Amino acid sequence: MSTLDPLEAGTVALVGGGPGDPGLITVAGRAAVEQADVLLVDHLAPQGALAWARPDADLIDVSKLPRGAFTSQERINELLISHARAGRRVVRLKGGDGFVFGRGGEELQACAAAGVAVRVIPGVTSSVAVPALAGVPVTHRGLVQGFSVISGHVPPDDPTCSLNYRALATSGTTLVVLMGVANLAAISRELIAQGVAPATPAAVIARGGHPDQEVRTASIAEIADAAVGINPPAITVIGEVARWAAATSSLTPSFAMQEA
Repeated sequence: MSTLDPLEAGTVALVGGGPGDPGLITVAGRAAVEQADVLLVDHLAPQGALAWARPDADLIDVSKLPRGAFTSQERINELLISHARAGRRVVRLKGGDGFVFGRGGEELQACAAAGVAVRVIPGVTSSVAVPALAGVPVTHRGLVQGFSVISGHVPPDDPTCSLNYRALATSGTTLVVLMGVANLAAISRELIAQGVAPATPAAVIARGGHPDQEVRTASIAEIADAAVGINPPAITVIGEVARWAAATSSLTPSFAMQEA
């Protein structure tokens, strides 16, 4: 079954929504939104894409706001399965990184275990797209030959942190930190302690792909202070490529931010 095939009754489609602008949703993703009987949407999904939904489609908010309204993963799984079993075409519209650090895998497994037909329509990953919207290539010929994407939702000294910060600090790659706003100071300190030069450029891009996208730049030693007041969603780029963000931080994001 192709991701471009029409959705069938009693099925679930997990649609990655890109980092925020409806223009970044794939053709297959838009088609799925247009066909859905039920849309489960979180706060990271591009809200403008809901204009594509049918007037009679049911919209269900399943956001997981930090320190705010919270829909459990178990409840989301239950909604997907129950609506599909009722013969409806169900779309889970997620943020763009649903299959990087989100719960997309858990939703796929839950539907499969329940015998519900499910497909994945990947989105544009925020870890690459958001830096690009700020003018930052995560790799650059002759400068850096790779990038490492990590989750910063737990600090380096947390018992549940499984990252090898020594290896990251000496990897020679650009570091892209997702979900790291609250722990940015701790992450920066640990990377410096493990060998990253304190003067290494860094950039925080907040609300990437939204009309109010914001870019703040500093050295890794100072980036946490520079980012005070920033709230999720935000992405941090650490490495020489982050120098480009300083030259582009006052520019309008490259998408026109048009609602559908």
